[in-house]
Amino acid sequence: MRRANVFSAEFEYDPEDPGGYHCGLARVGRAAGGEELAVKLFELPPGESVCPYHYEYVEEWLLVLDGAVAVRVPDGEEALERGEIVCFPSGARGAHKVVNRGRAPARVLMFSSGRQPAVAVYPDSDKIGVWPGEPQDNVILRRADGHVDYWDGER
Repeated sequence: MRRANVFSAEFEYDPEDPGGYHCGLARVGRAAGGEELAVKLFELPPGESVCPYHYEYVEEWLLVLDGAVAVRVPDGEEALERGEIVCFPSGARGAHKVVNRGRAPARVLMFSSGRQPAVAVYPDSDKIGVWPGEPQDNVILRRADGHVDYWDGER
């Protein structure tokens, strides 16, 4: 049996992450041998976010393990503290952004189906991300730039 510990996991920080989105990631689901769910542990320093405001076409869940976070949702912003769990439904009504507005680091566990293909929509920047399953096929584009006729380029 494989296992991971959410309280002692080691975080990877991507030096390419811009300010405001510099957080640590531990793929605890993968470490425990999971294939059906994407279970990711994030460490958020003060003032940092997990990712931009977005929604996907699968349910996503958030569990606050330590500290407190603010979550932007379509109806505004709500504060969550240690032990609280929320579900972001599939589609636009599940849009969210997780931010640490406190003075101490926060740890959150996020999970959803790990299935691909996957699509995420970023309303603030009017972008769509598509992850078909092969890294070389991944694409993020602005909706305004991406509209072509279905038959464009076909023979």
